[in-house]
Amino acid sequence: MIRMTYRIESAGDVEALAAKIASDQSTGTFVAVPGETEELKARVAARVVAIRHLEPTERPSLPDEAGEAKHFNRADVDVCFPLDAVGTDLSALMTIAIGGVYSIKGMTGIRVVDMELPPEFAGAHPGPQFGVGGSRRLTGVEGRPIIGTIVKPALGLRPQETAELVGELLSSGVDFIKDDEKLMSPAYSPLKDRVAAIMPKILDHEQKTGRKVMYAFGISHADPDEMMRNHDLVAAAGGNAAVVNINSIGMGGIAFLRKRSRLVLHAHRNGWDVLTRHGGLGMEFSVWQQFWRLLGVDQFQINGIRVKYWEPDDSFVKSFKAISTPLFAPQDCPLPVVGSGQWGGQAPDTYMRTGGSTDLLYLCGGGIVSHPGGAGAGVRAVRQAWEAAVAGISLTDYARDHLELAQSIEKFADGKGA
Repeated sequence: MIRMTYRIESAGDVEALAAKIASDQSTGTFVAVPGETEELKARVAARVVAIRHLEPTERPSLPDEAGEAKHFNRADVDVCFPLDAVGTDLSALMTIAIGGVYSIKGMTGIRVVDMELPPEFAGAHPGPQFGVGGSRRLTGVEGRPIIGTIVKPALGLRPQETAELVGELLSSGVDFIKDDEKLMSPAYSPLKDRVAAIMPKILDHEQKTGRKVMYAFGISHADPDEMMRNHDLVAAAGGNAAVVNINSIGMGGIAFLRKRSRLVLHAHRNGWDVLTRHGGLGMEFSVWQQFWRLLGVDQFQINGIRVKYWEPDDSFVKSFKAISTPLFAPQDCPLPVVGSGQWGGQAPDTYMRTGGSTDLLYLCGGGIVSHPGGAGAGVRAVRQAWEAAVAGISLTDYARDHLELAQSIEKFADGKGA
């Protein structure tokens, strides 16, 4: 069985709405039809298996659906769908168990808050090709977070200008660099020209140091064939990673790419906020991320502590836990990518709130490249912050003997933007 948990909000009877979800999304019809038997319903009908009532609310999530009501009942409802009725196709799962639920009348709020899949899904989908272990092996980083940065500004730099910036970053000691998600193959910086300008610097640095910095190029495209050509361009030049905008290219795009990919697939989740920002509507990240993990992304961006966007810290912590918890086996966990306004200052809280984990990619933009001592000092400052966090030493104390961290605190602390 596939177990879905829906948070229902309604001025009416949540039990009746739970039954309607189970019926409408499986065997229910407006009127009886020929061939619709009790035996058929027993075989493929969804069933309500639990209802947990929550505190009611006076504020409807969908005010236009409230009418004159002033009191709204809430409950978390578990509905089980037979595997025989859905199968292991993720598009069928999305259609049957999620897609149609939002159109049911009578609710002032509906949110998908949990999903438990049977083991048959593990064998039906590839999962990550590289994941945590592969990312560590390719970057050569063990025992600490992988430290990464982003090419900024995203829009406007020409290929040679981008390559010059990358050259500076390579000498900084950074482990990972990525194209901003907004940079794919615009007219002023076609991907083929960007790859041709950047990869020689990556390979030359590897030749001199024995260490290959991972660079993730933006290869997303609505046409899977064109995206695959982008992939092949990067791989042929010696690259080993790609940024994919998963909401933009869709599940079919990721499935197509993963079957043929030789690159680490770095998933950017832009657009997820559309699905989740209203707490009474949409779905939890813990549900949504399961689709992309099964399809095979290797690294997953999830924001971080004290981000520059709307997401609160508790939401990040839940996302990190979801990504780091195996669906079926440890190998199906992608590498969590912590980003958005990060600098070393968030390292202690990140370490504490993630349960003492260093299995993550710590992605800093301005927090590295805008360091007053330059990008190299920025990388050292972030590493020093993580050394302090793991050792349980306050950043202020550690900074007394670590100039780069002290400079970073001076520039970015007290709410100053990174």
